[in-house]
Amino acid sequence: MPKPPPTPIETCLAPLARLARKQPDIEALVFWGSAEGWPHTPAEALESEEITFYAEGLMEDGFHLTWTIVALAETPTDPDHIRLQVWQDGPPPPALPPGWVALQTARWTAA
Repeated sequence: MPKPPPTPIETCLAPLARLARKQPDIEALVFWGSAEGWPHTPAEALESEEITFYAEGLMEDGFHLTWTIVALAETPTDPDHIRLQVWQDGPPPPALPPGWVALQTARWTAA
């Protein structure tokens, strides 16, 4: 029996799943936005095997999510961590802070 095509959520998160398999020590830092704005520090850190499961659950529950594979500006081709930015109400996430560059990013907008 042929494998079913990936869901839109699986397609959105596929680059994160590939990176987690390729670089099992990568972590994700989770930032929660609100109508009051975005914090400067993450709410939690996730190990590589938790990242897509965690993000998928939030997306299914109706949260907006932006993920970014982040590198230090001084080593712009070497992924340092994944930044997950999650929100329901309020503005979308701000740009990365100085010293960081985005290697790849995607946004999921809840229906």
